[in-house]
Amino acid sequence: MSRLLIVANRLPITVTATETGVEVQRSMGGLATGLMRPHEQSDGLWIGWSGAPDDLDAERQARLDEELAAMRLVNVPLSSDQVTQFYEGFSNGVLWPLFHYLLDQMPLHVSHWEGYVEANEAFADVVAAHYRPGDLIWVHDYQLLLLPGLLRDRLPGARIGFFLHIPFPSEELFRTLPARDRLLQGMLGADLVGFHTPAYLRHFATSLTDILGHSVEIDRVQLPGREVRLGVFPMGVDAASFAAMAADPAVEAEARTIRGDGSARILVGVDRLDYTKGIPRRLLAYERMLEIHPELRKRVRLVQVAVPSRTNVGAYQDFRALVDGLVGRINGAFGTPRWVPVHYIFRALSESELVALYRAADVMLVTPLRDGMNLVAKEFIASRVDGDGVLVLSEFAGASWELPEALQVNPYDVEGAAEVFYRALGMPREERRARLTPLRTRVQTFDVHRWVASFLEQLSELTPAGPRSGPAAGSVAVHRALAWRLVETESLLLLLDYDGTLVPFTPTPELARPDRELLALLRALAGRPDTEVHVVSGRPQNTLEEWLGELPVWLHAEHGFVSRDPETRQWVPAAELGGSWREPVLAILREITQRTPGSLVEIKAAALAWHYRMADQETGARRANELRLHLNQLLSNQPVEILAGNRVIEIRPYGVHKGRIVPPLTPERQAATAILAIGDDRTDEDLFGALPSDAITVRVGPGATRARFRLDGVAAVRRVLHSLVESGLAAVPDKR
Repeated sequence: MSRLLIVANRLPITVTATETGVEVQRSMGGLATGLMRPHEQSDGLWIGWSGAPDDLDAERQARLDEELAAMRLVNVPLSSDQVTQFYEGFSNGVLWPLFHYLLDQMPLHVSHWEGYVEANEAFADVVAAHYRPGDLIWVHDYQLLLLPGLLRDRLPGARIGFFLHIPFPSEELFRTLPARDRLLQGMLGADLVGFHTPAYLRHFATSLTDILGHSVEIDRVQLPGREVRLGVFPMGVDAASFAAMAADPAVEAEARTIRGDGSARILVGVDRLDYTKGIPRRLLAYERMLEIHPELRKRVRLVQVAVPSRTNVGAYQDFRALVDGLVGRINGAFGTPRWVPVHYIFRALSESELVALYRAADVMLVTPLRDGMNLVAKEFIASRVDGDGVLVLSEFAGASWELPEALQVNPYDVEGAAEVFYRALGMPREERRARLTPLRTRVQTFDVHRWVASFLEQLSELTPAGPRSGPAAGSVAVHRALAWRLVETESLLLLLDYDGTLVPFTPTPELARPDRELLALLRALAGRPDTEVHVVSGRPQNTLEEWLGELPVWLHAEHGFVSRDPETRQWVPAAELGGSWREPVLAILREITQRTPGSLVEIKAAALAWHYRMADQETGARRANELRLHLNQLLSNQPVEILAGNRVIEIRPYGVHKGRIVPPLTPERQAATAILAIGDDRTDEDLFGALPSDAITVRVGPGATRARFRLDGVAAVRRVLHSLVESGLAAVPDKR
């Protein structure tokens, strides 16, 4: 089993200096709980800042180092000044409010960037020092956005995963960051980038397209020489643990004590005291509910737990004063000697206290202004072993798309939120249970352990990046492989792509006419003894007929939809033409062409293609991304597929691809034939996949591929083909 290197801003411990040494206590909660099992089972390491005081003497530091080593924890040494700049300054002063859409909390001047870079470099050095070949590296959260890229530079062959635990903002917000390019490039150092929701993934993909100009498919982005996978992995909670604690008799007794005689219904809110959590607006909605529904006074109470957070930051001190003021105002306006409308707790609760509060709640209020996931909602659901209770959930929490049975609320709409609170309090028992049952099933099924396993399983299956994992490069390697194969065989089968392989890409399709050298080369190859030549292209048949029709070679137009043999020279389609999808799609392509200068539509017999090679890079990539999303939805029930090529989007019938052009290969013919297939983009991967394993498959240019070899351009391809003509490869290679 591969070791797992978990990399997070903090180690899952709390370090306290004592008179006799140091005290190290394990942290509990979401990430620590979820990752503890794979950390222990993989014999791996957890790498992060220990949070230890700066002023530990040598003896205490040695004691701490021993304890960390025993727990397989590795400290990233950061000075207090580095922590101030990296964590408080840039991570929480800039990234946190921006990623949560709270621009009013952004500083006027984005500072501490250098400290953020320096800390990420420190993390990269420590990870690289402890890395062993075969390890899986899993980097977590917004404090370490640069780290995957820094590790890719240091460890080209490592498998690196990255998971973002907070929202990824819309492209319009993200691009306001001065360091936007660096942050995106840093995240793209990973092999797998994970998010809580499809919306966050979509925002990230749009930023890659609009800011870096990358063409992004639904779940992947192609970079020079490698591919980055994108995935949605909604994090869960340790549902079984919460359920077990909720069923503990002591916890049940505490819940009954909280409920009292049942004369007052209980609403509960549990949050860090952070401006993203929506506590002031929740209080305002509660206040408004008491105003418009006076019959609820003395019959309800709100228990609001506010866990202290970043108490040394001025903005958080101001925020606490605001919350304190609102609580005081509501209690002063509505409270009586026997009834306090808001029971306010400003401290962290123990796990048993928390679960007892979940069990006691009639209504759980989870109403953040923006939240990456919000595990409190799932903790509440997991704790309700009685099958009762109502969850009111902000539509801006990441959990909302997973938990649609909850009462959804817009926290910015105070009046609307007040009415939702009122509806939750009066919901009939049958409806409460009907809503909670599917929520509990989902939370129990997709718990934190399932989240960890799904991410690591996908990361483990990915081919490591780096030079060792790719195809052999260079014409020498291809020539030598051909030499060995031709010694053992009697004939040669050539399967050659056209654009980007035999001729360079051009601004418009008409400019890619074959030159005299290419025509002579193909004719010579066709005249080579026992050699069969196939040229396959996405171009229509009339174009191939005009350009290459006089050659004694097989021609395959539109990626193999229609073919012509060199003897009869008759074009034969692979299927019937037409389809109800063509006219609506053609209208869309013409409309997007009008909006995208430098693009054009190519109409073929079976397919339609939208080329954007001459368009502005950023605009073209953005339009292509929009087009794919639109067509995926429009054509979801049509027998067609949408293919992203090199600066082209093609819509073609299902089952029509370059793999169809491979002639029948009986076992006898396969054993007697050397096969050389060369192509430059994703359409050629279908061809490579249809060939036997001993075929010599060649990818031209960068990009992930199943080909065995790689050439760097058209000139290299022609050199290989010329060598076949000139030498015939008749000499037996030296087998020593």
